[in-house]
Amino acid sequence: MKPLHLALYFVSKACLLSLLLALWLAVPSFAQSPSPGNSFGAQGTLPNETPAHFVPKTDTLEYVRRTVMIPMRDGVKLHTEILIPKGANRAPILLTRTPYNAAELTTHAESSHLASILEGYDNANFVIIEGGYIRVIQDVRGKYGSEGEYVMNRPLHGPLNPTSADHSTDTYDTIDWLVKNIPESNGNVGILGISYDGFTPLMALVNPHPALKVSVPMNPMVDGWKGDDWFHNGAFREQNMPYIYEQEATRDNSAKWWTTNYDDYDMYMKAGSAGELGRQRGLEQVGFWRKILEHPTYDAFWREQAMDQILAAQPLKIPVMVVDSLWDQEDIYGAVAVYKALKSKDVDNNKVFLVMGPWHHGQEIDDGSSLGAIKFNSDTSLYFQREILRPFLDHYLKDDAPKSNVAPVNAFETGTNTWRRLSSWPAGCAADASPACAIHPTPLYLQAGLKLGFAAPASGDAAAGSSFEEYISDPDKPVPFRARPTRQVGYDHGLTWPLWLVDDQREASGRPDVVVFTSDVLRAPTKISGQPIANIVASTSGTDSDWVVKLIDVYPDEVASDPEMGGYQLMISADIFRGRYRESLEFAKAIAPDQPLLYRFALPTANHVFLPGHRIMVQIQSSWFPLYDRNPQTFVPSIFWAKPADYRKATQRIYHAPGQASFIELPLVTAP
Repeated sequence: MKPLHLALYFVSKACLLSLLLALWLAVPSFAQSPSPGNSFGAQGTLPNETPAHFVPKTDTLEYVRRTVMIPMRDGVKLHTEILIPKGANRAPILLTRTPYNAAELTTHAESSHLASILEGYDNANFVIIEGGYIRVIQDVRGKYGSEGEYVMNRPLHGPLNPTSADHSTDTYDTIDWLVKNIPESNGNVGILGISYDGFTPLMALVNPHPALKVSVPMNPMVDGWKGDDWFHNGAFREQNMPYIYEQEATRDNSAKWWTTNYDDYDMYMKAGSAGELGRQRGLEQVGFWRKILEHPTYDAFWREQAMDQILAAQPLKIPVMVVDSLWDQEDIYGAVAVYKALKSKDVDNNKVFLVMGPWHHGQEIDDGSSLGAIKFNSDTSLYFQREILRPFLDHYLKDDAPKSNVAPVNAFETGTNTWRRLSSWPAGCAADASPACAIHPTPLYLQAGLKLGFAAPASGDAAAGSSFEEYISDPDKPVPFRARPTRQVGYDHGLTWPLWLVDDQREASGRPDVVVFTSDVLRAPTKISGQPIANIVASTSGTDSDWVVKLIDVYPDEVASDPEMGGYQLMISADIFRGRYRESLEFAKAIAPDQPLLYRFALPTANHVFLPGHRIMVQIQSSWFPLYDRNPQTFVPSIFWAKPADYRKATQRIYHAPGQASFIELPLVTAP
């Protein structure tokens, strides 16, 4: 370093040290009491900057929010969020009753726009809210902000509910309060919702309030044993255990289920049985889980709360629009069952309506242009919202709305991707179609050589091969219900649970424990409308067995317009049946080993056209894991508590001979 630079360096260092010393000596003066006028508190404290009560300025919002606790007849108060468009006058009310947190569902986004802050029913579109409806979301009793005790799908007052309160009375009391305390309304109320929120509009039909003018149950929970959330024909839906845990362990769903494996298949296999997995998670503390364990059969507990049976015994007082998803991965049974229960009461054909869309559970309020790999050439959900739901609601709820032109049945026809307006369901085609058509139950037979066709097995067919097809079902290697890894149930974080019913079935068709029958290439369109019925003659070397039957549309080997669909195997209708209930749904019975027996059960509703160039396929297997718990294939009193030694391989045979013919009864649409 040069001398001049060195001198300047030391001078600078000396000045810096002097400055630091001066600052250090001055510190005490800053620590003393503040001078008058500054913002510091006494003795060195800082005052709280949060006001004791903050009053929001809401002049720029398009709506007014009122949060109230509405009293029920037993004194319990239910937390309710009321959202009123500014300037509303004689506006109708749309009510949703939910166990999924009303406050969160009405604060979806930071926005001044009403449609933007509503999560779920109005999140994807503005169709309903544009109409100027007052929107009301209420926590059901026992959940989130509401008082009272929570009971899963709280039954009506009666043998299963000795109290004076149920969802019917709570809906009545809520509506009564709303029409008396919202001066901006015209006194007309509609109730709508999806899934559990679709179950509550069904409960509203029991002794409905006079102000309730319309009910729209979408994908409703109806019968938890026959084919909705908890069982399907006796087979337990094991992957719904996390829902039961989170829904009932705490009032606010703060207790979270946890996984031990990235692949759910591994987690459920390690636990062994569903009962053991529940024990490992502490589920026995949860009331509904104990009821599940106590009622594995279709006993009075399930029958007396099945909503289709309840409504079949009720007078039909108000219009109902039942909304069904053809690929509903959660509640595929309920909507059509309710429609059937109500339709016989609709003598004038003007109170019961049905919508069937090509959707997963709840997709009718989301984008409906596609489902997984399947494309529909239009936004089917937007069509439903604009052309069906909105005119329907307006007609019944608004003072000056035009008469609705909504058909009694609006059914999307998959395969051709066409909406059909029908007078009832099932119907082959529109009432004014020319030529007219009809539905004929027609057997589609399993044939020798793994063929599938409309010709019944003949005596000479067995000479060309065996009278049955055989496979080994191993509970230690159950058939996955979708390609692994199987992720947990969910709709977010990249989870694809809503899509599994349209998964490509080629992976399953190549397994040795899945038997596959395939038709020749179709030369003409083949249309089905209604429920296919499985009639399977089968035997097992065990004393219990599950039977899974899948009706599949096989695409041509190459599809020029969409190459990725070449050879795609699309499930059109599929379900499971637990063999111990072959003779009685209420009383389980061991299966006689190695004896061909008939298993007859309905598959979910379809409205589909198998197009020329496609083939029809039927797959049969004995496990669908971990969607459903494993059948040990040894009869035990309760499969929930099956032990490792109970799980045994079994030889399964599917028969296709004269006198032992297996077939799928198709609701075939034919011209005269």
